[in-house]
Order: sequence, then structure tokens, then C-alpha cells
Amino acid sequence: MDEAVAASGRAGGASGRPFRRPSVVGVIGEVLITAGLIVLLYVVWQLWVGDLIYGAERNATGSSLSQEWARESGAAAPTPDPTAETPAEPDEPAPPTPPVLAEPADAEVFAVMRIPRFGADYAVPMAGGVTRERTLDPIGIGHYPGTPMPGQPGNFALAAHRTTWGKPFHRIAELRLGDAIVVETPEGWFTYRFRTLEYVTPTEVEVLLPVPQAIDVPAGTAYITLTSCSPMYAMTERIVAYGVFDSFTPRGEGEPASLQAVA
Repeated sequence: MDEAVAASGRAGGASGRPFRRPSVVGVIGEVLITAGLIVLLYVVWQLWVGDLIYGAERNATGSSLSQEWARESGAAAPTPDPTAETPAEPDEPAPPTPPVLAEPADAEVFAVMRIPRFGADYAVPMAGGVTRERTLDPIGIGHYPGTPMPGQPGNFALAAHRTTWGKPFHRIAELRLGDAIVVETPEGWFTYRFRTLEYVTPTEVEVLLPVPQAIDVPAGTAYITLTSCSPMYAMTERIVAYGVFDSFTPRGEGEPASLQAVA
């Protein structure tokens, strides 16, 4: 009798219940739950944690480029002597002429974008081309090939992510009339002033025309166009920010006033 009871306990486990093999449906369910958790963790990483890391990396790279260009030029803003006599008011000098920059090759970094509205630490590298694989994902902001370079008549057109990969244009909808959009290069700073936002379909390439949305109109003004996806986390539309060229500041004159923080 005792042997029978012991045998029954071994067969049925400590509770005396019979051991049940896991069903196929149960195994599949557990696999799906695990896969779902992995996907969820990836989404959290890609949309939040990864964005913070990528964004910090982009800004650090841009700041490093800015410092490197300053060292190479050996230029710094002159420090005024408070004891010196104030000279007579000279005639108003002509504004500096923007240099003509060569169009960058695909994925070639040529500038850093600085937008005070986006924070004092916002300094995102800019490179040629607008492919995700070579420019937008690994670098930050891309220049549409064939469009003018900064400061030149026509439409200096750019693209960047609004979500993921550091989301350089995440706050594009927060721009206000007159906000500075500054493009820093080894030669100096090109300042544009924001004018307006527009939402278009992905097929409306007229936003890249020399005069945005104006067919067969020659450009006499230098524009800047920033394009990104809209709404957030979707690609059904494009959000487009337009600006107009304001001034060029040579590196030898030091950082322009347009880089001052905004309220």
C-alpha cells in the first residue's frame, strides 16, 4: 500500500495531480507574448530612449565641428577696450557678401544648423543628399541635391526626421515668425528668418522650386525650406517651413546676434 502511494506521488507530483504536457497553442501563445514584448521594447528604444541618445550625439558632433572651424580660422570676436575713446560714427558699411559654397557630395558634411528656438545646445550636422541610409539616419539634416547653397538666390532646401534618429526637426511646428534659422559653415554664419508653415502631400514637389510653390518664376531672393513628415509618426503628409535670407556674418566677426536665446 505504501509503495503504491509513493508511486502515485512520483507519477502525479507533489500535489498528486497528473502532469500535463504543454499544448501547441500554449507554446505559440507564449512565443507571441515574448515577441510582442521584444517589439514593444524596440519601439520604446527607437522612439524615446534611442532618440535621446541620437539627439545628444548629433548636437555633440555639431558643437565639435563648430569648435573645430573656430580653431582652424584662428578667429574670435574682438573684445572691446572699455578705456578706449569712442570713435566717430562712420558711414554705415555695406553688409558682407555671402560666399558661394560648392554643393556637397552625397553624405558630405558641410554645415551645422543652429536654431535658438530649439535650444542653446541645438547644433545638428548637415550633409549632402536626403537618403535615409547615407544622410538622414546617420548624420541628421540633408540638402536636396541641385538646390542652391546657403545665401544664394533660390531655394536652399533641406530635409530631416521629425521622429526617430535624433529627430532634428521634431519641433519644426513651434517656429514663430522672425525666428532665426542659422546655417554655420567654416566661412561663417548664414542667418535666415522664419516666415510660415505649410502642410502638403508627399507628391507636391513644388515646395522645392527656386521660388517655393511658384512655377516658372525666377528667384531674386534667397529662401530656405525645411521639410519633414507629418503628422507625428506618420508619412501621409509633409510639414514645410519657409524662411528668407537675412544676413551673412563672416567667422572673423564672431558669432552673430541671431544666435542669442529666444524667449
